[in-house]
Amino acid sequence: MPKRDLLADYHRKRDFSASPEPTGGRAKRGKPRRYCIQKHLASHLHYDFRLEHRGVLLSWAVPKGPSLDPKTKRLAMHVEDHPYDYGDFEGVIPSGYGAGIVMLWDAGTWTPEVEDVDAALARGELKFSLTGVKMKGSWVLVRTHGRQGGDRGWLLIKHADEWSSPDLDIESAAPLSVTSGGDFADILAADQPDLWQSDRPARGGVAGAMLGEIIAQAAAIRAGRGRKRATRRSPQPAR
Repeated sequence: MPKRDLLADYHRKRDFSASPEPTGGRAKRGKPRRYCIQKHLASHLHYDFRLEHRGVLLSWAVPKGPSLDPKTKRLAMHVEDHPYDYGDFEGVIPSGYGAGIVMLWDAGTWTPEVEDVDAALARGELKFSLTGVKMKGSWVLVRTHGRQGGDRGWLLIKHADEWSSPDLDIESAAPLSVTSGGDFADILAADQPDLWQSDRPARGGVAGAMLGEIIAQAAAIRAGRGRKRATRRSPQPAR
């Protein structure tokens, strides 16, 4: 039986001549298992939750982001597997599928709390622990069986432990990248701050307003850097 290409859907949806996303050239298997969350401002703001398994990153899009409150169940939409090296990606997708800004919001490792990950996924209940910069402790992903999100719907839930908190909004308390220390404007300023003046991936609503502000902030950051470079290059008066 031929081996199934776990990244076929990932490759089919992307034009790598235009997108800087990894093609999946680097893979790793074994322990520890990689974990990451990427904060992604595209047509809507969401958080991409990823767990390494069988050499790829199993992926769920979490519209409202993770919650440390065990009573809060966050919808997590199962999406295509991503390459292992996507766990390092932070940058700007200029156009096409997923166009927007990607921030590496959290990263670390994960440990299954079940003996057989594949069986747990098939059953629709995967228990695991996270050791990330921001996210820690015990969690569970539970399939909704069509109640929310159709066939792709899961719920991401924090278990009650020393790392849970009903009061801490982790997205607001720790909004920045764990790799660069910057926000969306810093990431865009390092790339192309004038990229979407004519055709933005998000126009209306909250995401559109947020992206408009970020574009302006990124342009200001870039302009400030230009002025500093010009000042350093200008000749000093003779003494």
